[in-house]
Amino acid sequence: MSEQSVVPIDQILPNKLPLVALMGRPIFPGIFTPIMIGNPVDVKVIDDAVAGDGLIGLVMLQNETETPAITDLYRTGTAAKIVKKINLPAGGVNIFISTLKRFQIKKTLSASNPIVAAVAYLEDEEDDTSEVKALTRALISEMKQISENNPLFSEEMRLNMINIDHPGKIADFIASILNIDKAEQQKILEILNVRKRMEQVLVFIKKEQELLRIQKRIQKEINEKIEKSQRDYFLKEELKAIKAELGMTTDAKSSEYQRLKEKLDAFKFEGEIKEAVDQELEKFSLMDPNSGEFIVTRNYLDVIVNLPWQDPQPETFELKLARDILEADHYGLKDVKIRIVEYLAVRKLRKDTKGSIICLVGPPGVGKTSVGRSIARALGKQFFRFSVGGMRDEAEIKGHRRTYIGAMPGKIIQGLRIVKHRDPVFMIDEIDKMGTSFQGDPASALLEVLDPEQNSSFRDHYLDLPFDISHIFFVVTANTLDTIPPPLLDRMEIIQLPGYIDTEKLEIAKRYLVPKSLEKNGLKKAQVKYTKESLLHIANGYAREAGVRNFEKNLDKIHRKLAKQIVEAEEEAASAGEKAASSEKAETPAAEIGVSGAKTSPAQTPEANIPLKFVINKELIEEHLGKPLFPEDVVKRADRPGMSVGLAWTSMGGDTLVIEATSVPGKEDFTLTGKMGDTMKESAAIAMTVARRLASERYGIAPEWFEKRHIHLHIPEGATPKDGPSAGITMATALLSLFRDRLITDRLVMTGELSLTGHVLPIGGLKEKTIAARRNKAKHIVIPKQNIRDLDDIPDHVKKGVEFYPVERFDEVLALALPD
Repeated sequence: MSEQSVVPIDQILPNKLPLVALMGRPIFPGIFTPIMIGNPVDVKVIDDAVAGDGLIGLVMLQNETETPAITDLYRTGTAAKIVKKINLPAGGVNIFISTLKRFQIKKTLSASNPIVAAVAYLEDEEDDTSEVKALTRALISEMKQISENNPLFSEEMRLNMINIDHPGKIADFIASILNIDKAEQQKILEILNVRKRMEQVLVFIKKEQELLRIQKRIQKEINEKIEKSQRDYFLKEELKAIKAELGMTTDAKSSEYQRLKEKLDAFKFEGEIKEAVDQELEKFSLMDPNSGEFIVTRNYLDVIVNLPWQDPQPETFELKLARDILEADHYGLKDVKIRIVEYLAVRKLRKDTKGSIICLVGPPGVGKTSVGRSIARALGKQFFRFSVGGMRDEAEIKGHRRTYIGAMPGKIIQGLRIVKHRDPVFMIDEIDKMGTSFQGDPASALLEVLDPEQNSSFRDHYLDLPFDISHIFFVVTANTLDTIPPPLLDRMEIIQLPGYIDTEKLEIAKRYLVPKSLEKNGLKKAQVKYTKESLLHIANGYAREAGVRNFEKNLDKIHRKLAKQIVEAEEEAASAGEKAASSEKAETPAAEIGVSGAKTSPAQTPEANIPLKFVINKELIEEHLGKPLFPEDVVKRADRPGMSVGLAWTSMGGDTLVIEATSVPGKEDFTLTGKMGDTMKESAAIAMTVARRLASERYGIAPEWFEKRHIHLHIPEGATPKDGPSAGITMATALLSLFRDRLITDRLVMTGELSLTGHVLPIGGLKEKTIAARRNKAKHIVIPKQNIRDLDDIPDHVKKGVEFYPVERFDEVLALALPD
């Protein structure tokens, strides 16, 4: 572009102009520049203008469109005269224009095809002051700096900028050549005040200078990196030449190859493994170190050499030591310990190092993971744990194929690579929480891992070689068996870990949790003493769940607060000691201080170093933990007609379940609420049928009573889903309590399914339900007669203080719950 001096011709500029829409940027007055026109409508406008006076109006589009109308244009544009027109071979024209003056659209004469408007020409608002002169110099000076550092500015542009004598035109010229957003250029075009226009342009010049500075800095950094790379390359070449002269290994690749070959030869592979490894090693020796495949092959060989290929040593553990370790690490869990010790005895008797697969099932916080660690200690083996909870990709188990970028072995091979032993104890946590997706089913992938008949030649996708993992002792954990696929469950020995009652939590806290928490929080055993009542208060008031995880969290919370008090007391004592020492020094003559050493300050006395001691009682617990989450007086009871208390089993352990029934006048109907599952809804329907039959036959309640009553059965905590076949007798008892308007026996809880003929059917999870009943301070538990065999599995200390009532028919339940 170049500037062209134009003589003022206000008198010959027409008030009516055909308009050409600009899609790129606005064009400023006083510019001589080419424009390419492709729109057929605009081409016709150009042809008509050339045939006439050669004048057109150039206005920028607000929104780009293929068929612009006058409403799509800005209101301010530039009048221009066509100097030359060149027809293009592909259609369209290329014109050279000389822009004359700003104008503003006043009236629409033709809205489109072509656009014609009545215009008013705009004059610059002159401001001939010293400020404008200073701005002119500043613009020229700043642009000179930009043009000198930017090769895109030609010599012609620099000369044109210097030769322009009008301040407004200088601002227009600079605005047209700067790299500014088109909307910002349009704003400059619309500024008539010369001083304001120049100030705005100066702002954009400063921004351009900042961009140039950043560009220079980046260019400098790139150049420095290139120079360093070249220098490093020449130094490496010189080092190669020196090593070659001395007969040393000349490159890292050769030493890496030698290292891998020595390790692989030491394993003395045979058959398929030897053939595959030799091929990979040969391929590695021929590769260029700079190729991507070189890194992939080296990583693959690294995995192979770091795996434990040697056969494991015979096991030498002692059964008594194993039993002592289990007893030392865990309180209670008698059945679990017996099962594990029996398992270990069989291993020792058979002198078999083949792995085993145990599944520990129980609520959170009952010690499943720590039992796995104890098994590893008892066997003297390495322990490796990983979780499969939420896992949705089978490649996490069996690895990725090496054709994928970033491929790696599965968790089994990774674990063996870490422990470097062929017979470790592997714990697979949360096996009941695996998912499936389009990437595969991890549970199905585990079938091969946990199958003793198949895992002797386990083939990881990444390794793609048979590897014997049958020596691994697998310990699997889960909260529930319901979500574990049956084929996977069939491969494991199931050991149930029930929840703890308050007395068990008391012993666990005294033996393990309190010492562990004190050490974690920097406290000494002598500083903190718990009473039996205080620990029971935490168990019953703050941590009533099946496990002891929340119990430990509450202990940590108390100990953190005690640690804070101790540190604050020590700091106060130290501060008081310093003040006392400084005041004593000020009162003592200098000659006395300098005789035989410093005086003993109060902070240095033995009394100052005695640590604070705390006796934790119920009041102190509530001060640190707040009011109990489970107040002692809040026990689930049937305290009005229409209520009964049942027992339920969940993945979190046993729980008590309150059933509520009520009736209101209205049309005969039966409503169920409390987020019941399909099985429980069917149990409720059976309970209602049995209860209505007994109400009519035994208690003389007329059928008309039901015809005029709307009966509603509800289980509180409506946001929690509930399902399972064990609440039939509980719901039927609640309904009969409502029909007879009588309370059921106090502290009585029950569990059992009900048939239409009144038989009480067996249930599962009796041990967990009994623990839940103990936590709820129940005294009487009604159970199905067929579950008597399960009472032998419940420890005596859990059954202590609870009376069990085995029943075969619902009539027996009524005799206990609603005696005549």
